[in-house]
Amino acid sequence: MTPPTPAIVTQNAVSPLPRWALLLLCIAYVVPGFVGRDPWKSADVTAFGYMLELAQGRTSWASPLLGGMAPETEGLLPYWMGAWAMQIAPQWLPAEMAVRLPFAALLVLTLMATWYGVYYLARSPGAQPVAFAFGGEANAPDYARAIADGGLLALIACLGLAQLSHEVTSYVVQLSCTALVFFAVAAMPYRTVAPACALVAGTVGLTLAGAPALAVMLGALSAAVVVFAPGSGADRRLRWAVVIAGVVVAAALLALALDLWRWRIVGTAAGGKEWQSLARLLLWFGWPAWPMALWTLWRWRKQVFNLPGHRHLLLPLGFLALSIAATVATAPADRALLLGLPAMAALAAFALPTLGRSVGALIDWFTLLFFTVSALAIWVIWIAMQTGLPAKPAANVAKLAPGFEPQFSALALAVALAATVGWAVLVWWRASRDRAPIWKSLVLPAGGATLGWLLLMTLWLPLLDFARSYAPQVRSVMAVVGPAPGCVQTLGLSRAQVAALQYHGGLELTRAGLQDECDWLVADIASWPASERKVNAALWELQATLPRPTDKNDQLLVLRRVGSAP
Repeated sequence: MTPPTPAIVTQNAVSPLPRWALLLLCIAYVVPGFVGRDPWKSADVTAFGYMLELAQGRTSWASPLLGGMAPETEGLLPYWMGAWAMQIAPQWLPAEMAVRLPFAALLVLTLMATWYGVYYLARSPGAQPVAFAFGGEANAPDYARAIADGGLLALIACLGLAQLSHEVTSYVVQLSCTALVFFAVAAMPYRTVAPACALVAGTVGLTLAGAPALAVMLGALSAAVVVFAPGSGADRRLRWAVVIAGVVVAAALLALALDLWRWRIVGTAAGGKEWQSLARLLLWFGWPAWPMALWTLWRWRKQVFNLPGHRHLLLPLGFLALSIAATVATAPADRALLLGLPAMAALAAFALPTLGRSVGALIDWFTLLFFTVSALAIWVIWIAMQTGLPAKPAANVAKLAPGFEPQFSALALAVALAATVGWAVLVWWRASRDRAPIWKSLVLPAGGATLGWLLLMTLWLPLLDFARSYAPQVRSVMAVVGPAPGCVQTLGLSRAQVAALQYHGGLELTRAGLQDECDWLVADIASWPASERKVNAALWELQATLPRPTDKNDQLLVLRRVGSAP
């Protein structure tokens, strides 16, 4: 016998979140971070460097190189997307902005796929609330919309989503493709064309973005959910299982043809992950979705492994388990965990119809205090940067970012003020009375996360650009070599450093040993003095040692050929 559902929801509790409010929240979350900032170190600027090389025709589309180095990830689709965007963009649009447009669209796609995926999971028979003896329980479509609103709010509230989802890396492509596969499997009992297109696009996209193993594992998991956690008749289940198997096989063959299969498991004996670091990552990255996901598993524990399985639980649980396994076994850990956030948010959403009043109040008060204090700290430090008062925060900024000159932007101030007023209105709305909608407990977490991200990307953007980009260090290099140094040799530089020198400095770079006519050499401090096979150190004279202002361990050496013309 199927255990009774723990969801007890009235029709009054499933009124939808106003569409204008949800749309405004998504815009406020998506746009900041894609507009007006420099490429940040190191994955962001590295990916941008490869895209710039492709767009300007300086390297092969099939095997791109940056400073003579191939990409660390095998999937080329993200680089192609950025390069195509630069090529078709109007000339007045800056290159870094043109690159970000398709990735902003991918983040929007992730949010949409998550909402629709949770919606269709909430339509599952096993997810429905308890039917009341005299009626009045929530009807299925309204209940599904309310749960989907909660799922989207939970995703936006995740602290780890903000920065990584606003980069131009392969992981943003992988995130959107994972969300597409998630939506496809969730919608299979109710739709045909949209799930099929999403399944193909997501699986092939994952493969071309450098994650063929994940595409295959997600496909196998999806087939298992279709078979063992049915939401439709046996004939339809069998057809979908065959379709999934065919798409997975095609993706595996495509990865084999393009030589995309790589062993990425991190061994625990040599260079393995530190468990304390992983625990901290798991603790903050998915906050506040992961405590609510655990609550869901506890309150729905009788339904999780009941056969036939409950797809609204097994599907997100399986996706999340694969993401956590990849987090533990592969590197980088945070970007592997990023792919599990839509599934984590879906699990968190199904906690909403089971939360008691005391638990909801605890979430509200903690969120209110945390994000209000955080926003206040951002404002105080910004005021200190602009005016010098309070003196202690201003001194701390000067110590941590030596050489930083505060900048004032009326537009940034206006946007930040509007966001802060919006937060105050949201808090007033939540505290003014006992609200009925079940998504109310996630309004403050999502609104607070959006407020914090927007304030950072407006008030603190000049400081963050100074601290997290290579632009200040490149300006120091250009001050030494002059505006027209000719060719510049490089030694021991990372991909990110090469990309920054080419973009911010417009330098013509060549690896040391490939061209002897260059008068200048830029080397990483760890690679100097060089071996005789690469560079004859006696031919070069040190001109300057230039650290990145916020990291004294990240230093570049600028050397000039002995006897070259001044």
